[in-house]
Amino acid sequence: MNHEGQNGPGPFEKGTAPDADAGADVVDLDKARSARTESADTPPTEVPDPAEPVVVDGPAPAGPGYLGRLMGAKRRAVLPAWLRSTAELKTVAKWAAGHYGHLTGYHLIRSPYYAGRLAVQAPRGAAKFAGGSMRWVTDREGEPVRLAAVRREDAAEYLKLSRQRDGRVRLRTLVVVLAMFTGLGAALAIYVLAPGWLQALSVGAIVLALGAAGTQADAPVVTRAVELPKASKLTSDIVLRALGALGIPAINQAQTKGRDGFAFTAPITRDGPGWRAEGDLPYGVTVTDVIERRDKLASGLRRPLGCVWPEAVPEEHTGRLVLWVGDQDMSTAKKPAWPLAKSGSVDLFKPVAFGTDQRGRWVEITLMYIAAVIGAIPRMGKTFLLRLLLLIAALDVRAELHTYDLKGTGDLDPVGERVSHRHRAGDDEEDIEYALADLRELREELRRRAKMIRSLPRDLCPESKVTSELANKPKLGLHPIVIGVDECQVWFEHPKHGAEFEEICTDLVKRGPATGIVLLLATQRPDAKALPTGISANASARFCLKVMGQLENDMVLGTSSYKRGVRATMFSWKDKGIHYFVGEGADARIVSSVYVDAPTAEAVGQRARALRETAGTLSGHALGESFEAGETPGYDLLSDVLAVVPANEPKAWSETVVARLAELRPEVYGGWEPEALSAALKPHGIGTVQVGRRVDGKVVNRRGIDRSQITATIAERDGRRDAG
Repeated sequence: MNHEGQNGPGPFEKGTAPDADAGADVVDLDKARSARTESADTPPTEVPDPAEPVVVDGPAPAGPGYLGRLMGAKRRAVLPAWLRSTAELKTVAKWAAGHYGHLTGYHLIRSPYYAGRLAVQAPRGAAKFAGGSMRWVTDREGEPVRLAAVRREDAAEYLKLSRQRDGRVRLRTLVVVLAMFTGLGAALAIYVLAPGWLQALSVGAIVLALGAAGTQADAPVVTRAVELPKASKLTSDIVLRALGALGIPAINQAQTKGRDGFAFTAPITRDGPGWRAEGDLPYGVTVTDVIERRDKLASGLRRPLGCVWPEAVPEEHTGRLVLWVGDQDMSTAKKPAWPLAKSGSVDLFKPVAFGTDQRGRWVEITLMYIAAVIGAIPRMGKTFLLRLLLLIAALDVRAELHTYDLKGTGDLDPVGERVSHRHRAGDDEEDIEYALADLRELREELRRRAKMIRSLPRDLCPESKVTSELANKPKLGLHPIVIGVDECQVWFEHPKHGAEFEEICTDLVKRGPATGIVLLLATQRPDAKALPTGISANASARFCLKVMGQLENDMVLGTSSYKRGVRATMFSWKDKGIHYFVGEGADARIVSSVYVDAPTAEAVGQRARALRETAGTLSGHALGESFEAGETPGYDLLSDVLAVVPANEPKAWSETVVARLAELRPEVYGGWEPEALSAALKPHGIGTVQVGRRVDGKVVNRRGIDRSQITATIAERDGRRDAG
């Protein structure tokens, strides 16, 4: 068989050679057969056709079974959020009671007017009823069709319609006659047999019914008791319309193709005084994209800007949007009364309400164990918020307050002049020196407290930090210390002492919370110079009111907060006191702080002073004591011990030393026990020893101090100071 011209030259047998003119190579048939045999066992390697699509998704991996997926499923709450919260339940119940109570009262008081209007309209209603009945009996609705047949001169159709009309009239006349006889019989029976109240009720019902029939469409008898706003209820159509108006390409493209552009993951529900919608944005669209268009979103919802609050869901992906739309603007909505405005005291180790969220729920803060930063542009409520936190601290009689109003306007005077241990208003050089001396003293107090905490038994201080129980022991000196500074940039930008202010405040921010020292810093210029990075990065509580840019936002709220959608730049000028709050172990929340005006602040400060006078904890500036810059107020325990234990008495019982110290400084050592002396000496490396005394001829051993240890410790300490 000749294959030439079809598939090329055929194979040659072994030992033969092709024609030299053919230009072909010699093929070894044995090797070719071996290759074919091997290829039968090994699948051939195919070259993919570039025109065919390449499958890149592998087979579906075997995942958990139905039970496994069921165990990992996210369960929705059986009860809505407003039923699980007592506060929200009260809010909803109060709203419902007020709403329907208003409706009932509104219509009840107008019911005589409604009855009179209907009685006046009854003749017109009777006429309309009689006329309508006659038109129905005579089949007036078919008259236009019969006239049309006459105009067309269609006799057959007209006769057909006439016969139909005659049948209708006969039937309807019979119905009307029967109804008349039935009605007259019922009326006669009621007139003869029924009691008077039933007769009056029947006549009244007929009159009111005829009056309702005689009501004109443009003059309703019953008016609306409540004028509902245009967007009283949030619906899916409204949400989709608003998202489509934002100008986000992915959403607009989806809606152009007939899709929603937003996938609801839960029903739209009532959430406090507003509505809550939750869902997934299109792929590639983040909640941040919506937040930065909040003004357009409010326009699309036809709601005031202060009612519209888009939020991210921290535990979900960045495209999960929660949209809360309030009934009222957050800045103007009525807030619940602050519980501490007129009465009550505070334990700084427990949460205290300081503001409300968008839904009107209280937001609490625990001032202990934190260092806080407050940032905002001027006139947004920064100083008011700082003063509020200081008023809370003042209501704990154990707390020692150090307040500095570097703006110099006296906004902190309700606290500073009433209860503060140290207080200054202004940024003159003497004010700076005063504050620096106080901070140096506080740093020494920080070190003393650290030693004291380290020396305490584990059963008293298991977590190596100050507790409320330890703060209740005056002998330990571990009471809360709260330092509040308004316009703190004045300190850190000071040309001479700025570096030292920064060093001490950074130390207080890092180590102070565990020792019971709280630093609250407020500034209207939250940048790296006004708010050093070492302080802003270690502050555990952050309050950011309106700021102008991403840098200021992240300086207060933390790095990358702006990218995560936590943007205090979205607040408007009228959102005074509204801020992002990061703290209490929770993600950023929008909070409207309690508004405490100057007279209320004065009243709260005066009440805090009265509580302290009763408890005997007023000190320093509040008592009129002066504190000059460079002065080191307080006492030196070791020097005082040497003063009461003379050189000729090498050892003394602790109870004897305590009694002598109380005589030396009753305001400091009054009420001390031998155990308190032992605890106070322990941070200095001095322990108690057995001291024997002969009493009534017998040797009595008790715990006491060795004077030589005191002198050696003082010599070593003073030597270190001289060397420094």
